[in-house]
Amino acid sequence: MSLVASSALVDWAPAIEVGLVGAAVAVLPVLWVALRLRRQGQVGALAWQRALTLATLFLTIDLVVFGAFTRLTDSGLGCPDWPGCYGSASPVGAHADIAEAQAMAPTGPVTHSKAWIEMIHRYLATGVGALIVLLMGLAWWRHFKAKESATPSAHASPLSPWWPTWTFIWVCAQGAFGAFTVTLKLYPMVVTGHLLGGLIGVVLLTAQARAMAQPAAGGASPAPALPVVLRRAAWWVLGAWFLQAALGAWVSTNGAVLACASFPLCQGQWWPAMDWAQGFTLWRGLGHDGQGGFITLPALTAIHMGHRLGAVVVTAAVLWLAARLWPVARQEAWGLLALLLLQVLSGLSNVVLGWPLLAALGHTLGAALMAGWLTRMAVAAPVALSVSSGSVQSPCPPPWSPLKRT
Repeated sequence: MSLVASSALVDWAPAIEVGLVGAAVAVLPVLWVALRLRRQGQVGALAWQRALTLATLFLTIDLVVFGAFTRLTDSGLGCPDWPGCYGSASPVGAHADIAEAQAMAPTGPVTHSKAWIEMIHRYLATGVGALIVLLMGLAWWRHFKAKESATPSAHASPLSPWWPTWTFIWVCAQGAFGAFTVTLKLYPMVVTGHLLGGLIGVVLLTAQARAMAQPAAGGASPAPALPVVLRRAAWWVLGAWFLQAALGAWVSTNGAVLACASFPLCQGQWWPAMDWAQGFTLWRGLGHDGQGGFITLPALTAIHMGHRLGAVVVTAAVLWLAARLWPVARQEAWGLLALLLLQVLSGLSNVVLGWPLLAALGHTLGAALMAGWLTRMAVAAPVALSVSSGSVQSPCPPPWSPLKRT
């Protein structure tokens, strides 16, 4: 299907109504933040900004998991247009169209339950977008307020306003990926990119929450101080984790989980027949090989085995990082080991138990939590530990840090 033909499936008429529903969803965490800050006696824009960032991060992780639920329940085309459902803002207005489609194909992609799952996913995504717009506005308001104030330190924030701005750009890109997921009929490459985009959102929001957890310049950090070399190592492991997440998403979006239904052997062999070229042909339709035919079992096996081999490498990397962290930050090391165990157990359960929904969702949740945990260690101002004097030095944060450079 060409992009020109698929663009006709985009219906902008209900966009405002869906946006209003998303804004209503965003009101709930805003009210929660207001009540929480009032009970704690915290006032000020920084407290609001940090609490809203944490709430948005929590909802983004929920959104990533619910996106996996939408995919795993085959609800991605529950409403075959975008951003509404058959031109309506909800499945209620599309009841007749959904009933007709379900009557023609009772087990097809369009049913009443699948339509609701798909639209709830869109409402949650719009709500996250509304919160990010609010965070961006608050960050820039504080930025200009500090410039105009006679006492800039009273309004200063440790977070650069460009980070919420980049997060806004991210959520717009995610919306585009969501649209193409529907209009291109679940192209595996697009769906994989959509999942990786969700993890990027977790990284961006974790970085901002971590930066605002730091006190003003000169204060002590509430989190364990890590040597610069370990923070850089966390970046490398995070990069490896993203590559492995891409391989896992490719397995899921192509339905290659059950290509190997046993462990550690696959199809009774250590190295079964595999077609790597066909399996990793990126731009093709769901279930197709990119050459006009259907994808073969050897191709699906290659996709599955690629994820297994990647798991060996990334597991070794996480264990190495945990071992390096153990003498200086056991809490961070324990977190890595616990999340790694969750990933291993949920991944094995997907294979040996026949891809149960709970295990698949747990695997996605573990990927998001691990991305956030690694980001928590990798970002913020690195702390150099002086062996000779035993002193702690806080150098200027690197360009990728969400902290403002001094």
